[in-house]
Amino acid sequence: MNHGICTAIVLAAGQGRRMGTKTPKQFLSLGGKPVLAYSLQCFQESPLVDEILLVTGEEMQEYCRREILEAYHLTKVRKIVSGGAQRYDSVFNGLSACRRDTAYVLIHDGARPFVTGDMVRRTMEAVWEYGACTTGMPSKDTVKIADDRGCVKSTPPRSRVWNVQTPQAFSYPLLLEAYACMRGKDMSQVTDDAMLVERMGGVLVKFVEGSYKNMKITTPEDLQLAELLLTKSPK
Repeated sequence: MNHGICTAIVLAAGQGRRMGTKTPKQFLSLGGKPVLAYSLQCFQESPLVDEILLVTGEEMQEYCRREILEAYHLTKVRKIVSGGAQRYDSVFNGLSACRRDTAYVLIHDGARPFVTGDMVRRTMEAVWEYGACTTGMPSKDTVKIADDRGCVKSTPPRSRVWNVQTPQAFSYPLLLEAYACMRGKDMSQVTDDAMLVERMGGVLVKFVEGSYKNMKITTPEDLQLAELLLTKSPK
């Protein structure tokens, strides 16, 4: 069944200051390949993704073109888009670069190398039904809400708490509208795209099972763990 054009927007414009390296985390070596190459290859191989937009800093675009896109034959990447000052600016730049006949968008963090084809399939099946979804996994830990003094305010039931991941998928017109509604407003507390859709109201964002391995590489310890996971489950 043809559901329309699906574009994957892969975000790779972050500076990764917590990694403590001059090279942004998404370009560090993991198993001999740049971290970013893994997610791009997943979308390249998925029959449900029609094209890819890579969002990165202007200073890294030639490197990406030469050392990642050409080196790994990532032919689905239609365009490299300049990132913005904040994550939501980068997403908006990606949305603006989509074809006008795009039906769905997948938003993914380039620092999450362990996305799989099955994860993409589950995400797309959910977005076809609900129009908005996010991958995630139920929290293994008890989570507590703090007040302004740093004291415990409440403890939500653990069965209701999920750790959110990417990819997140949306109807393209829906996410474009959500960004249009919020542009020019305070978006400092917006940490993912599902939040924008949630704030619109009237649209359910469906949770889709990701994987506990679908980690985001942020710190040196994360990179060490990713190397271990890659050794045990090579992609």
